[in-house]
Parts: sequence; C-alpha cells; structure tokens
Amino acid sequence: MKFNEIKSVHIIGVCGTLMGAFAAYLKRSGIAVTGSDQNVYPPMSDVLKDAGVRLFSGYAAENLLSLPERPDLVVIGNVIGAVNPEARAAIDGGYAYTSLPEAMEKILLPETRNLVVSGTHGKTTTSTMLAHILVKAGKNPNYFIGGVSKDLPFSFHLSSIAPGNFFVLEGDEYDTAFWDKVPKFNHYLPDDVILTSVEYDHADIYPDFAAVVRAFEGLVGRIRAGGRMIACFDYPVIRELVTQSRVPVLSYGSDAAGARFAPADVKIGLGETRFKILDSGKIVTELAIPVPGHHNVLNALAVWIECRELGLSDEQISTGFKSFQGVRRRQEERGEERGVLVIDDFAHHPTAVRETLRALKGRYQGRPLIAVFEPRSATSRRKVFQKEFVAAFKDADAVFISSPYDQSKIPAADQFSSEQLVEDLNQNNVKTGIIQTVEEGVSLVAREARPGDVIAVLSNGGFGGFIPKLLNELKKT
Repeated sequence: MKFNEIKSVHIIGVCGTLMGAFAAYLKRSGIAVTGSDQNVYPPMSDVLKDAGVRLFSGYAAENLLSLPERPDLVVIGNVIGAVNPEARAAIDGGYAYTSLPEAMEKILLPETRNLVVSGTHGKTTTSTMLAHILVKAGKNPNYFIGGVSKDLPFSFHLSSIAPGNFFVLEGDEYDTAFWDKVPKFNHYLPDDVILTSVEYDHADIYPDFAAVVRAFEGLVGRIRAGGRMIACFDYPVIRELVTQSRVPVLSYGSDAAGARFAPADVKIGLGETRFKILDSGKIVTELAIPVPGHHNVLNALAVWIECRELGLSDEQISTGFKSFQGVRRRQEERGEERGVLVIDDFAHHPTAVRETLRALKGRYQGRPLIAVFEPRSATSRRKVFQKEFVAAFKDADAVFISSPYDQSKIPAADQFSSEQLVEDLNQNNVKTGIIQTVEEGVSLVAREARPGDVIAVLSNGGFGGFIPKLLNELKKT
C-alpha cells in the first residue's frame, strides 16, 4: 500500500509521543484518523485533540468495529500486547495492520537521507536540536521526534520524501511490536547516526546490559554506505561499538574521554550556556545555547558536528542554536506561585536524574532545589538501580519519592523500594519524605516549599496531574 492510497487510519496506542505525532501528521495530511489509548494525558492528548483526532478511552474491539467505515490501515503501537482485544479484532478480522516503524521503513524512508539520533539519554533533545537548526537554515527537513518541541510546530513533519532529502529521526531502542521484537531503529535505514550514550535501561525487554549492547550493534551495522557515525566517547562501550563501524566515525565527548571534539570553558548562566569547541585540542569556534547542563553541551556538540558535515555554515549553526527553546518536559518551567518555581522533567533513569538536577542547580544558582520523583518507567519500578538513585539525588536540597507506579506484574523480589531509597537518602543527610498518594504529596510539598525554592518534578508519565495540582495548591498556601 502506497502512502497516497491511504484514506483512513486507526491507531491503537495513539497517545504515545511518537504515535501521537504520527497521528496528528496524518490528520493534517487529510487522512481520517481515529485512535485509542489506555492512558490519555497532556501534552499528547492536547496535541491530538487540537489536530482533530477522534479518541477512544480504553481498548475494546468495539472501538474498531464501531467506526463508520473500515479503515484502510490499522497501526498497532509497541505498548500493545498480543492479547489486547482491539489488536486481536484487527488481526483476526483481516484488517491491514502494521507497526509504525515498519510503515515508515516501507513507505517513507527508502530514498531519503536518514539522520538517526539514538542512545539511552538525550535523543529527544538532540534530534529536536538537529531538526530545528536544519529548519532555520532553510533545509526544510522531514523529522520524526518522540517529544513535543517548543520550536517546531509538530513532532512529525514531511516536507518531501524525494531522494536525498534530510529525514531526522529519533532512534528508539525499545521494541517495535509484539510480533516484531526488534528495536524501532532497526527499521529506520540510517545514513548518519548520532549515538549519545549507551547504558542499561528498559529492563522489561532487555534482560541484561549485554542485550542492550547487541541492539546498538545492530544499529551500527545498519548504517548505509556513504554515511557517518557521530559517537560520544564518554561511554567506554561506545568506543568499542565504533570499531564495528563500516563508515567514518567522528568522536566527541568530555576532554578526558579522548575524543576528537570536546567542549571547553563551559559557562552556565540563567539564560545561556556558552562553551568553546576543541577539535583535536585546538579551539575552532564558540557556541551559545539557551539550555543548561553538561549533558546538553554534549548534545549540542554532536549536532554541531553533524550540521558542519552536512555543509551548514558557522553562522547558520550558531543562529539556529541561539533560537532553540528546547523540548516540553525537559527542564520545562511550568509556573511560579508565591515565589516557588515548578519544573517539569521526563527524567527516570538515575543518570538522567543526576544530570537534570545538576543542570538545574547550575541554572538557578543560590535557590534551594527540591526534587519530587515518581518511579514509573519499566526500569525505575524495578530494583535494578536501587543504589544508583541515592547518588543521583545528591544535588537536591530535599527529595520526595512517591510510591512506584503499578508493580503488580513485577515479582516482589525485583521491585524497586521507595522506602529503601528514602532510608538511604536520610543516611546521607538528605532531607527526604515518601509520598503514598498524589494528593498527599501535593499537600506535603506545598507545605514544605518556601519562596525562592525550585521544585523539579521528575516522571516519565502523567504522575496523576501532580504539577497542575501543586501549582494550584501553592496559590492557596
């Protein structure tokens, strides 16, 4: 089936960031789009409603069967299991069905120049940076990003799928679908790959770190001839992975990592992070970016390398960076009440938590930092990083940990313990409390907050509307 032959699409699992962006794009293209999801919350629910996508809450065969016309295609998300009643209705009912990555591989990506940004951390911000700069430089790229940009009007955009046109893709290592248990990026036909980091994550599908490494080996081996790999040497495993590359490798990282490109003289202010770029130890230019943190310096460095290789001028690159506003739910200021600033961030891995809090401490110097954390991801709900989370919160002046999101399918011996983390933090002289319910947590944090405080709410989900409820409570107190 060709893209221009599709008139209607139904999406099961539509509120995921990538699926939601795709759904909104289809709707803008004149295709009738419906979809269903179990968890509907902003910002993606707002994006879909604004786009005019008809949503069903919960999964049921009736969602599909009640549509006025049989859809030309059913796209089934990777969060959907084989026993899902709606997916079963599509498959058993003989509907044409596919996963999103497979659809892209067959329909959109064969002839474009595919710029894939991958890694355990930073891929959303880095891919958004890259797409934004290419847009500002007039390159009119296609892009597909797993987050909501503050700069780009959409997360999924097609300008042209003509041969050689740029297609920026966030390359996710999570599996594709229940019938296709390979990473999404296996379908993305990469020409250039930015590899930001490789650490253990997604404990629900990867049994150990070796399995994660094998997945990224597959990505390295799929880079098409004529492409390149831009690799962060801060991670020893990446230094090993690049030895398998059949295309040129451009390395970057902290100066001690032995990479070709490195940042130097980094200065983090309230509205700007400025640093010099070293090429084999020699200063070649200076960059200013509006987002804080060492991790974002490295993200920007990777994008600078790629843009330079793609032929952009220094002026085009620096102009693009200066206007970059970031991604929603990445150190996003959500509001300030009675002098208390509330930040929303997606961090859920201990490395991401550590780097986010470190960046916020540098950006809001002199202001006490309170962290509120919901263990919600498949990995953080397990005890894989029970000890590592203790060090991750060292830059916070106070920490409040909620009970983990649904652990009913995780064996008791493998479950993360919020109580244990609180006890360990207390032993390290960190002011800590536990939150059993959202309402209890909102009241507790609002009572503890003082004018001048910065509260970072960290969760990769909706957290029961914690942030709007907290802002509302702060108004009262």
